[in-house]
Amino acid sequence: MLDKLEAIKDRFEEVGQLIIQPDAMSDMGKYTKLTKEYKDLEKVVEVYREYKLVLENLQSTRAILDKEKDPDFREMAKQELDELREKQETMESDLRAMLIPKDPNDSKDCILEIRSGTGGDEAAIFAGDLFRMYQRFCEKQNWNLTVLDLTFGTAGGYKEIISTVSGADVYGMLKYESGVHRVQRVPATETQGRVHTSAATVAVLPEMEEVDVQLDMNDIRKDTYCSSGPGGQSVNTTYSAVRLTHTPTGIVVTCQDQKSQIKNFEKALKVLRSRIYEIELAKHNEAVGAQRKSMVGSGDRSDKIRTYNYPQSRVTDHRINKTVYNLPDVMEGNIEEFIQALRFAENAEKMKSGGMDD
Repeated sequence: MLDKLEAIKDRFEEVGQLIIQPDAMSDMGKYTKLTKEYKDLEKVVEVYREYKLVLENLQSTRAILDKEKDPDFREMAKQELDELREKQETMESDLRAMLIPKDPNDSKDCILEIRSGTGGDEAAIFAGDLFRMYQRFCEKQNWNLTVLDLTFGTAGGYKEIISTVSGADVYGMLKYESGVHRVQRVPATETQGRVHTSAATVAVLPEMEEVDVQLDMNDIRKDTYCSSGPGGQSVNTTYSAVRLTHTPTGIVVTCQDQKSQIKNFEKALKVLRSRIYEIELAKHNEAVGAQRKSMVGSGDRSDKIRTYNYPQSRVTDHRINKTVYNLPDVMEGNIEEFIQALRFAENAEKMKSGGMDD
């Protein structure tokens, strides 16, 4: 582990010099990339420097114990040694967690797709509830959420709603939300007071840029049409809405949130890249085969991940068997508790799998 930390410290110092070079300062893309790497490395280096001080203090305290004869001084040295050992263990645990390879997509913005599943009108209403939950969460994180396309449910909510979310570490936090979300409650239309079970599917995709996924524009058919609102009525008279069809995969993407056809086209392209990336990633994961399925899930949209039980005010995440009895609070966007627990479980699993060598 110390060799890895020394290499990180060396790279940190190297990046610090690269940032101040004229060629980096004149290239905004390069400068931004180096600055981000510097900040990421700085977090590890700060802890590593403190850890080295602890090791030095341990060595000097042991030397005192070896030489000191006075009982009082020896007792003080023993207490200090115990405290330093405890601190050493804590810091080693922190450093191991920091050395876990990060998903390179964690820092990306994301595409958030919510679709109603089994349950008819009630599923669409629940999809709307989930969207509002994520809206609140994004507000708390100071993220920007923009709706790209939506289809309203006949009794409220959404059959489908697709958004982009931008901000700091967006995908790294929201990726744990991919999967099937199940709701158990008495629908407003239920006259017998019976509890129904419905579901909605959430897909969180990293937003891919042109450098990440290359598209052949000859493979894409572009159609334009008038934007529509609730009930299908036209909301403007210009053909600003865009529908893209990727011929090789059959993927269809629509975007109508902007008044400009060009902006809708650009946003639709981003969604298309992300969906193609998802398909390619799924093929890769299937091909390697030996990749162990994670306890917190593969991010597959078919995985049942969470149940929202309204009669019991209970929310259960099935991946980590975590339950909270404060459903209204969760629906107001307070989902950090689940995200942090899932992130911790994933990191613990990576460490246990032997990814960290001393």
